[in-house]
Amino acid sequence: MRIISGKYRGRTIVPPRNLRARPTTDFAKENLFNVLVNLVDFEELDVLDLFSGTGSISYEFASRGARSVTSVELNAVHHNFIRQTARELAFDNFYAVKANVFLYLKSCAKQFDLIFSDAPYDLDGSEEVVKLVFERDLLKEDGIFIFEHSKDKDFSQHENFWQLRSYGSVQFSFFKK
Repeated sequence: MRIISGKYRGRTIVPPRNLRARPTTDFAKENLFNVLVNLVDFEELDVLDLFSGTGSISYEFASRGARSVTSVELNAVHHNFIRQTARELAFDNFYAVKANVFLYLKSCAKQFDLIFSDAPYDLDGSEEVVKLVFERDLLKEDGIFIFEHSKDKDFSQHENFWQLRSYGSVQFSFFKK
């Protein structure tokens, strides 16, 4: 896995073998960030990355100078890897949180400019994240929520749905406040 752009452009990050995450592919990540570069000013973003796994998406936002990045991951091995990598890269304003995403969202009092969620595709009830983000009013005005999912989910009828981007087997549903 590599960081595509920003301060650490081209930097390869090699997760240990005991990480069981399915990171967003470099192809899908690169295309996602090619879309985002036309939508947001990275340096003005407070970002929330849910189900962070290897931290790949968090590192990309931090490398591009996001104002703050909060990376939420429950698995202790993954969380420790994210913390260690962020420390090695000397990211300022990077917060690795070890928590259950659903409980975190229910208690979170902060609003974000951009929220990204990459729940395991086979996680029952993962779409509950979409509901919680809007029920808890976690997006700032004009904020963007991106939910990564498999092709078998369709959010086009959600009142905040904005657009769908598809890159191979990876789907990104975009929502706006």
